[in-house]
Amino acid sequence: MDRYHSGSLAVQERVGVRELAEHVGRSIGTDIKDIAAAFLERQPHLVVGAADAAGRLWASLLTGPPGFVRAVGARRMAVTGGLPAGDPLAGALAADGARIGTIALDPRTRRRMRLNGILEAAPGGFAVGAEQVFANCPKYLQKRQPLERIADGPGVVRRGGALTPAQERAVRAADTFFVATTGDGRTEASHRGGLPGFVEVLSPTELSWPDYPGNAMFLTLGNLAADPRAGLLFPDWETGAVLQLSGRARTEFGPDGGRSVVFRVEEAVEGLHPGRLLWSTPEYSPANPALPPHRGSTTR
Repeated sequence: MDRYHSGSLAVQERVGVRELAEHVGRSIGTDIKDIAAAFLERQPHLVVGAADAAGRLWASLLTGPPGFVRAVGARRMAVTGGLPAGDPLAGALAADGARIGTIALDPRTRRRMRLNGILEAAPGGFAVGAEQVFANCPKYLQKRQPLERIADGPGVVRRGGALTPAQERAVRAADTFFVATTGDGRTEASHRGGLPGFVEVLSPTELSWPDYPGNAMFLTLGNLAADPRAGLLFPDWETGAVLQLSGRARTEFGPDGGRSVVFRVEEAVEGLHPGRLLWSTPEYSPANPALPPHRGSTTR
């Protein structure tokens, strides 16, 4: 499979980074190397992105003791366990052949690794046949330490077609979220980070965030150029709660070269799942850009 499809190539050309993207793209491989395998086995959580039975894209969070995610061979990742009942992707992870994107992000070390491929359902979990494996730089990753794991929880606590006032406050307070996108037969999960307030709530059904400079590959924006479906995952690191949004997104290119993404909410799911992890307050990334004055005030 080619590193880039037409959507990513178009964005790279528009921004003027095609040559750089070709160089950086050489880091995308198909094998899980030893250092990547060791990284996976240390992780207590994994974000997955996929489509549900109705074709809506979601990003979901799996948790477990270190070792629940592991490499089994050079091109296969196995995951023990699954998503809690009621999670939008619980059924999708039992579908052989589904396209899936994953990201393992370690807040302790500001390291992250992405693996995209084809899902293989299995008793007691699932596996992913790797098609793309690569690491990303530590930009915009907040540093945190794990505190404890909470064994119980009510699961999904709210579903709706728009954000509640409390959910709006949670989005405004977020310094991290994950986004699932798809394009040209591949699905990906990626990370976005910044200072609290970097995600703007335009209305109960519309969000916006700046596209900060990254690795020049433009995989996420390229997917959105090909297919507007997207799924967002906002973790509350201090309570273990998750807010999952499914909808459609578009990229807006400013005359000054800046970019932002506008996301329209179609469905929202809020959960407090058993086995969730609680983390410390963050040490913000030194790469986080300062916010415009009107975006600098956030409250939970």
